[in-house]
Amino acid sequence: MAQAWKCSGLRWSAGGPVLVWDGGRRSALTWRKRVAFGVAEGGVRTCVGARGHACPVGAAVPGRSTGARCEECARLDRAHSVAADTIADDPRPYHVYLAWFGPGMVKVGITAEERGAARLLEQGAICFSWLGVGPLMAARRTEELLRAALRVPDRIPYAEKRAVRAALPEAAADRAREVAELHERAVRLPAWPESLVREPLRVVDHVGVFGLAELPVAVGGVSELVAGGVVGGELVAAAGPDLHLATGGGVVVLDTRLMTGWALVPAAADELTVPVRQFREAAGVQDGLF
Repeated sequence: MAQAWKCSGLRWSAGGPVLVWDGGRRSALTWRKRVAFGVAEGGVRTCVGARGHACPVGAAVPGRSTGARCEECARLDRAHSVAADTIADDPRPYHVYLAWFGPGMVKVGITAEERGAARLLEQGAICFSWLGVGPLMAARRTEELLRAALRVPDRIPYAEKRAVRAALPEAAADRAREVAELHERAVRLPAWPESLVREPLRVVDHVGVFGLAELPVAVGGVSELVAGGVVGGELVAAAGPDLHLATGGGVVVLDTRLMTGWALVPAAADELTVPVRQFREAAGVQDGLF
């Protein structure tokens, strides 16, 4: 019987996307690389635990959950979370940023300065610019100020991001336009905290990093993994947690967060025998996958 592995998720390194496995093993992903794995027969998806600790009861979790945590571990994981606004004494400096995911989809957010652009890569930001840097609470106040003044959210659903990746403007200048316009408005606002240093516009574009140039329209997305199921295809692009895989029925998006909690084994064939949700704009194209 083949050795089973558990995936810890997709990470972004200087060299591109990397799948990380429990125990520290890493699998670098490159364009046109074959990605194929199966879910162990009779397997059950179990909670991945919280903050480096295993789930004390090994609870089963739903296949469609992107968090792969039981209620108790999910609560513990967010107990000291910047995203959940539950800590205020982090001494590290934080960046405030504007991120663009497609036409009309700009968000404001914060990330620890020491992380660089990692948070933007993890979210699948097509392009972004820093707005300022300073203490955590000043960055948080600025984020709230900008959300209200610019009328931009602090979250954009992944489904919306995926829907536009194959139809982005070809020119980097066109992709940067909304970020530039909002940056200009943001730095003119008078109510910024004094401890936050404003930063000039420098738009960073990730289309090349993600491999999105000439990306085929995806016909569907994996909705969940199941025991005995197989996922296989050729990697044509990756953005945030998503892998865009070319299969016999078209390009299908795999959210790698669905892989965590399962025992996974190597697969020899390029198959797709897990549930796939057909995207509405691709109606009638994907019938062969079901």
